[in-house]
Amino acid sequence: MSGVTAESSRPDRLPPRGLGAPGFARNLAQRVGTALVALPLVVAALVLGPPWLVLAILVVALGIGLSEFYALVAVRGIRPLRLAGALVAGALFLDVVAPAWLPFPCGPLGVLLLLAAMLQRGLDQDSVGAGATTLLGAAYLGVLGGTIGALLVLEPAAEGGFRIVLLLGILVIADTFAFFVGHAVGRHRLAPSISPGKTIEGALGGLAGGVVGAFLIRQFGLPGLPPLHTLGLGVAVAALGIVGDLEESLLKRWAGAKDSGTLFPGHGGMLDRLDSLLFGAPVLYYYFQHLR
Repeated sequence: MSGVTAESSRPDRLPPRGLGAPGFARNLAQRVGTALVALPLVVAALVLGPPWLVLAILVVALGIGLSEFYALVAVRGIRPLRLAGALVAGALFLDVVAPAWLPFPCGPLGVLLLLAAMLQRGLDQDSVGAGATTLLGAAYLGVLGGTIGALLVLEPAAEGGFRIVLLLGILVIADTFAFFVGHAVGRHRLAPSISPGKTIEGALGGLAGGVVGAFLIRQFGLPGLPPLHTLGLGVAVAALGIVGDLEESLLKRWAGAKDSGTLFPGHGGMLDRLDSLLFGAPVLYYYFQHLR
């Protein structure tokens, strides 16, 4: 069996990898190098920069992520309605981030625009498939991305930057713990048909890392968070981050792509960086909007 035991060849099990596995050091160096450059700039912008700058950075990131989403869809021969999708995503983003700033909800108008664009294509093209995937991408990046932006502007506004730092801290440390634990002791596959490399052990390590990240950010920027709430947010955000990562893995496997792009060496594209944030942010959004 080519040196692989019967137990390790089972589809729900991974062979032992360890921290000395081939490619581990290179992968780690790429991840750490990118993080050392990007994270300090992002945190500085969040804590020191004006809110409009952070929102502008977020909008650009979401726009790149939406473009990558539509590029993945196009690999399967579907031509998304890119302009209409961008407008719908913007409308949905505004409806979540700043409903009080708007004279009326923008989302319905954006969807009507998308349906009109579908009619313009007619039956000679896959207008229904294009419209469905266009709306999926717009909702994915626009609505869920809007919850990230809303964390910045919710009252008290002075905590806005640290709320997003909390999101980043939980997910970055969760991802780091999952990476090391998964490589060190990961044996049982978490979702073999979607992401063969992810393990249950790595996921549990990620949940523990999420709690560590939540308490670290609470200590430095959000001391008013009750300890029990901090624990719950760390687990919930990390868990939803794992789901978000699996959702994007499903999309990439459907499209036959390893990464959504090559923008970040060792980390893939923008969508690869946003996937867990997009799923973790609604937890904090609902908490700070309705529970705290």
